[in-house]
Order: sequence, then C-alpha cells, then structure tokens
Amino acid sequence: MCWLLWALLAVALAVGELLTPGLFFLGPVALAAAGATLAALIGAGTIGSLLVFIGGSLASLGVLRPIARRHLRQPALSRTGTDALVGRRAVVTQRVDVNGGRVRIGGEEWSARAYVDDQVLVEGQTVDVIQIAGATALVAE
Repeated sequence: MCWLLWALLAVALAVGELLTPGLFFLGPVALAAAGATLAALIGAGTIGSLLVFIGGSLASLGVLRPIARRHLRQPALSRTGTDALVGRRAVVTQRVDVNGGRVRIGGEEWSARAYVDDQVLVEGQTVDVIQIAGATALVAE
C-alpha cells in the first residue's frame, strides 16, 4: 500500500511541475518519488522508501536542476543591423547640423543630422551615434 502513496505523490508533483513552467523544482522531486515507489515495490518498507525519496530528491535537485537552468537561460541578444551602430563613435566628414551632413561609422559613410537642434559639428570631430532614423545617423558630441 505504501507504493501507491509514493506513486500518487510522484504524479501530483509531475503535474505540479507542468503547471509551474520555468522553475524546474517539482520535476526532480517527482523523480525521487518515483524512485521511492520502486523501492517500496521491491520491499524496502516505509523507512527504506523514505530514505530513497530523500536521497533521490537531494541528488536530482543537485544534479538535474543546475543543468536544466543552464539550458533554459537565454543568451543576451546581440544587436544587429542599424541597432548595432547605436552607441558607436563616428567621425564627421562633412559639417553636421540640424539640416544634415556626413559621418563615417566604422568604414561606412552615413548621412547624418545633429541630435540636438542647435548643435553644429565640424569636420574631423568625433561624435557618438545616438539613434539611426532610416538611413540617417543622429549624432551628438
């Protein structure tokens, strides 16, 4: 009869794991309860199956949970395209003001406008790319 209680506990914990995504805490404990079910079926008795449950819980949480969390963790998104240009340094190649101008970002020449309306940036000056609007870099000192 003890094995039935362990089996019900294993099922309840597995269902709980399915209903709480991302934590991966109940799943390893459900595996330990399944192990305790097997121990009770073999004839380990109440104390033996309880020891299997405790040892299995500690072992599965200590081994499986860190592995699962490592796989669930998302890597930082790397910026691509024009988003990768924001925050970079640029060199003014033609005077830049609110009406326009040109800058060199990396090895590419871009049309540019001053990010601040009354700012005038002169040729050779190093500036920061604040934003990309279409094909125009908005830059500031």
